[in-house]
Amino acid sequence: MPAAAARVVLVTGVSRFLGARVANTLQADPGIERVIGVDTVPPAESLGRTEFVRVDIRTPGIAKIISSAAVDTVVHLNLVTSSSVPRAKVKELNVIGTMQLLAACQRSPDMRKLVVRSSAAVYGSSPMDPAVFTERDEPVEAPRSGYAKDAVEVEGYVRGLMRRRSDLAVSVLRFANFLGPGVDSPLTRYLRLPVVPTVLGFDPRLQFVHEDDGVEVLRRMTVEDHPGCYNVAGDGVLLLSQALRRAGRPYLPVPSPSISVLGDMGRRFAGLSGFSPELLRWLTYGRVLDTTALERELAWHPKYSSEAAFADFAASRGFVRGGLAALLGRT
Repeated sequence: MPAAAARVVLVTGVSRFLGARVANTLQADPGIERVIGVDTVPPAESLGRTEFVRVDIRTPGIAKIISSAAVDTVVHLNLVTSSSVPRAKVKELNVIGTMQLLAACQRSPDMRKLVVRSSAAVYGSSPMDPAVFTERDEPVEAPRSGYAKDAVEVEGYVRGLMRRRSDLAVSVLRFANFLGPGVDSPLTRYLRLPVVPTVLGFDPRLQFVHEDDGVEVLRRMTVEDHPGCYNVAGDGVLLLSQALRRAGRPYLPVPSPSISVLGDMGRRFAGLSGFSPELLRWLTYGRVLDTTALERELAWHPKYSSEAAFADFAASRGFVRGGLAALLGRT
């Protein structure tokens, strides 16, 4: 639907892959006058005409930027899924940072739109889950720790802002796990382990979103008005065993308690910061999303299925020779 033009856009988390890609995409839009990228560390590569400001969104400094630059649109991507820093600090970055950011948005008379990266992790992973989650479904077992719990709290604070500022167009996007050549995440580091451990007796159904499709959805939500909460994922599913075979990855089913031990080994071999509770549950029970609402709202279909997203990621890492076509041709 038509939208009030986004003139000054602020993107959080701009020093990570998703924030940098979204900022670079938005700055190419002739209708956007300024793109301001914020993060606690400088980006590794040039952001073009995006203006980088080093600021911690947990501090009042973020409110000064939003006010002084007359920001009308905020794209909040600064949610940390994994970190080598203590869990308490990650929670501060995710939850306290979001609270400060939303408070700044609430006070600004220039604000018109908020786009929030959330996660399908808000649905949890349970043996009693529905076959497919819609946006209306509640988790069977609510996340009790880690990034998943942070995402639940973030969404709660966003709903509070919507009640206080009903004039804002707010879009909340529950993304499946990102995959693609540029993605570095707990999932991609897990897949790079010398021998990939799987949970004995379980073969979860998994869904992915390709980074290109994720960026396009965020772009559309920013330059158009599509308020609401939407699941974002590629079509179809892959079983974990199927994905590992297609990528030529050696894997070993082990009892669930042993996964944590192997995760500790992964710190040395692949930079994996252990196995978080939400990652372990996902690798046990999986999760599948219904994306009908998003596709209907945008009149759009993702370019990559879950299968194709995984294949592109695997080919980019050289897991299997022969590239994307060879991967898609395997069973």
